[in-house]
Amino acid sequence: MPTGGRPTVRSRRLGAALKEYRRAAKVDQPQAAELLGVHQTRVSRIESGHVTARVLEIRTLLDAYGIGNPEVRTKLEALSKNANRRGWWLEHAAHLRPDYLDHITLEDDATYIRDWEPVLFPGLLQTAAYAEASITSGPDYIAPELVAQLVKVREERQAKISEGGASYTAIIWEAVVTHPLVDAEIHRSQLAAILETGKRKNVTVQVLPFTAGALAGSASAFSSFSFDSEPTVEAVTLENLRGTSVLESSEDLAAYANAYDLLRSAALTPDTSATLIRRALRSSEDAS
Repeated sequence: MPTGGRPTVRSRRLGAALKEYRRAAKVDQPQAAELLGVHQTRVSRIESGHVTARVLEIRTLLDAYGIGNPEVRTKLEALSKNANRRGWWLEHAAHLRPDYLDHITLEDDATYIRDWEPVLFPGLLQTAAYAEASITSGPDYIAPELVAQLVKVREERQAKISEGGASYTAIIWEAVVTHPLVDAEIHRSQLAAILETGKRKNVTVQVLPFTAGALAGSASAFSSFSFDSEPTVEAVTLENLRGTSVLESSEDLAAYANAYDLLRSAALTPDTSATLIRRALRSSEDAS
């Protein structure tokens, strides 16, 4: 059961899926409660993520909803078993916002991660120096010891990519590559790091060129996540001034999946993107 009265991101995903299947089967909450032999309140709390359904409850409900797909059933049972699983990031929990912990949990569970970044290099690709520079350049004062903690978390998040735990695609606006927002030396090191990381088989880096026009301004930075063998978008996170928002409704997911497809179609190929990044790196070195 989620602790502290706050649903975990996994319990919310489980509850949302069960709610979707219940509605598709035209079963109401009182009927679902009768199937489980519980009060309707428990079904409501399961679907909101405030309570995690037990594996036996999941099997009973999916049987009643006509969901026989073994992959779906296995995934939902795994969400139940792992709803409160402790991840490496919980040792930093006292210093991190709950919504940021949600983002990290989604990252940790994902099989496919996609980032769109029109301002900064994505966190999963940042060097420690670039991460520190971007964190300290924000509008809020952050104590030096907390900056160090946040940089460490950002580095530890990158293990998901470096260890091949997910397929990762980043689309970055050309301005991020060619117009440094940090110290020039830090920017050069970041460009070199991007070129190295882009060589990994599970990593794709594409640059959206200036010639794409207004498309670059059509969406602020976002990340999308898939959790199965197919890259169907199942969660999206958005960064804003005060935190991270998690989107999970089918309408929102479809809109952001479409936005990413448009950005990817307009972006340079990975090889051409690498050429542009190398050119920007050489230009920066020549200017130094």
